[in-house]
Amino acid sequence: MGFSILVADDEQGIIDFVTLYLEKDGYQVFTASDGAQAWACIQQEKIDLAILDIMMPKMNGYQLIKRIRAEKNMPIIFLTAKDASADKVLGLDIGADDYVTKPFDPLELVARVSAQLRRFYSLGAQEIVEPAELVLHDLILDLDQCLLLKGERQISLTSIEFKILRLLMSSPGRVFTKKQIYEAVWEDSYIVDDNNIMVYISRLREKLGTREEESYIQTIRGLGYKMVP
Repeated sequence: MGFSILVADDEQGIIDFVTLYLEKDGYQVFTASDGAQAWACIQQEKIDLAILDIMMPKMNGYQLIKRIRAEKNMPIIFLTAKDASADKVLGLDIGADDYVTKPFDPLELVARVSAQLRRFYSLGAQEIVEPAELVLHDLILDLDQCLLLKGERQISLTSIEFKILRLLMSSPGRVFTKKQIYEAVWEDSYIVDDNNIMVYISRLREKLGTREEESYIQTIRGLGYKMVP
């Protein structure tokens, strides 16, 4: 496949386990047992995707991802025992593209790695004719610069948040199911019903605020989500 993966974790057993499954699928794997080693590896090697634990010595996953995002552009997956919703929100908010909690299914992790690589490195591979911006109420989503404006205020979005908002704003009033959102944004088959989408929707609502005391994004119970037309 030609892709290089960094696995950073302070548990050698986890490193060996994940490395076994990744190498079986043809990936080249680099490993690190702490955050400092992981950062050194990223500086020295061409890393296409990083799998990071949060609780690591010398430099934890939160500190490491901030440093990576300041200088590098690559998909990052948190693989951690920290399974509280607040931890997941924080991890996704500071720049993680996916969040997997321990214990985990190694086959699912490899599938997520494949999906992130396909999504990230196929961007721009196909020409898609679309407008330069989407406008709804007082929101302007600049599709060329990947920027969101609410009035005069610029709102920072992660890549996943941008893709979800682009999907919802492209068809105001249309209800998108979790499956439709996942397959459109992550570009992978929707197999496991986790709460990643719910976390991202929650973060988007916080960033967008309200309009006339109502959320821009509505939950349609039992169906999915829609942008208020």
